[in-house]
Amino acid sequence: MSEELQIDKNSSREEKYKSLVPQIQALLTGESDMIANMANISAALKEVFSFWWVGFYLVKNNELVLGPFQGPVACTRIALGKGVCGTSWKEAKTIIVADVDQFPGHIACSSASRSEIVVPVLKDGKVIAVLDVDSEHYDHFDKTDDQYLTIITKLLS
Repeated sequence: MSEELQIDKNSSREEKYKSLVPQIQALLTGESDMIANMANISAALKEVFSFWWVGFYLVKNNELVLGPFQGPVACTRIALGKGVCGTSWKEAKTIIVADVDQFPGHIACSSASRSEIVVPVLKDGKVIAVLDVDSEHYDHFDKTDDQYLTIITKLLS
């Protein structure tokens, strides 16, 4: 497969996801390395949607450790239940935050981040990582992002 993504930039958000999912699936086919796959997913999401920050935190030694990402420098380690990422990990569910300043215990890795979605990556029913996507716009994420980012994270397991 060509590494260049074929996405119409004028499409709706849902149309972009519908076009992107099979392309990510093709990128991951035959590659068993989780880090390489997370790197390509991060790059693809950043390229198509121009999110402020997109990347993964991996569960290691009972904390989240920064993994592959695209965007400005980020927090390196996050404790269970802390911030949006730690809460998503603890509760094993997707969390959408319209205004990060209103989220109790939000960890401000970047003052430019205004809204966020965090999707757990599950393997055998256990959270092994989280996909974290930040926007510089308030109320940027919705059920469409939840639906398709969940599909994308399932491609990792």
